[in-house]
Amino acid sequence: MEHFALGHWLLVLAYLTSVVGCALGLACAVQARHAASSRHRLRWLVLAAVSIGGVGIWLMHFVAMLGFSTPGMPVRYDVFRTVLSALLSIGAVFAGLVVVGGRAKFGWWRLALGGVITGLAVNLMHYTGMSALRVKGDFGYDGLLVALSVVIAVVAATAALWFAVFLDRLVLRLLAGFVMGAAVTGMHYTGMAAVRMTMDMSAPDPAGVEVFSFLFPVFVFAAIAMAVPLCAVLMAPAVEPDGPRETPERLPRAVTLEHAQQ
Repeated sequence: MEHFALGHWLLVLAYLTSVVGCALGLACAVQARHAASSRHRLRWLVLAAVSIGGVGIWLMHFVAMLGFSTPGMPVRYDVFRTVLSALLSIGAVFAGLVVVGGRAKFGWWRLALGGVITGLAVNLMHYTGMSALRVKGDFGYDGLLVALSVVIAVVAATAALWFAVFLDRLVLRLLAGFVMGAAVTGMHYTGMAAVRMTMDMSAPDPAGVEVFSFLFPVFVFAAIAMAVPLCAVLMAPAVEPDGPRETPERLPRAVTLEHAQQ
C-alpha cells in the first residue's frame, strides 16, 4: 500500500487544511468564552466544533486519504461510515469545547479534560473513517502505534487549547492552530503506519465508491464550514482574557455629558 500515491505535497496540503480549520475553530472558542449569553456561547461553540471537527480533523483526513492506494487493486469507501465519521468528529469536538470553552472562568481540570476529549475526538474520527475503507483483502492495526497515535493527539490538543484560551496574544492563538494541526496530521499518519494489510488478489472487488467521487460535495461542505465561522469571527468585537472592560476615557465623558444635560 502507498500513502503518498499523488506525491508528498499532499502531506503539506493536509497539514495546512488542518491548521486553517483548527485556528479558526479555536478563535471561535475564544469568542464563546466571552459571549454575553448562553445562546451566543452555544452558537460560537457549534461554529468552533464545525471548524475543528469538520475541517481541521475530518477534511484533513479526507485530503490525506486522496494519496492512499493499493497498487493494482481498487480502494473503495462506505458512504454511511464516511459521513458518520464526520458527524462523530464534530460532536466529540463540541463536547470537548463545552468543557474547556463553555465558561469564561479558566480551570486546569477543564483544560485537561477538554484536551483528552478533543484528542480522543481526533482518534475517533480517524478510526471510524478507516472502518469505511474497503480493499481486496483485510487489514488490522499495530496496537503500539495505535496507542502512540492516541497520546500524540491528546497531548498536542491539550497544548493547543492552552495556547488558545489562556494566552491573549493573537500570534500565540495562531500558533495554537499550528500545534493542533500537527496533532491531527501526526496522529493520522501514525495511525496509517499502524495499518497491517493482507491483500487477496482472488477476492471480489470491494463495494463502495471511490474517494474522488466525494470531491464536489466535500468541497461545498468545506467552503461553508470555513466561510461561516470566518465571517462570524471577523465581524465579532475583539475580546480580552478577562472580558470587555470600560476604557479610562469613557466614564469621565459620560459623567461630563450628564452634567451638561443638567
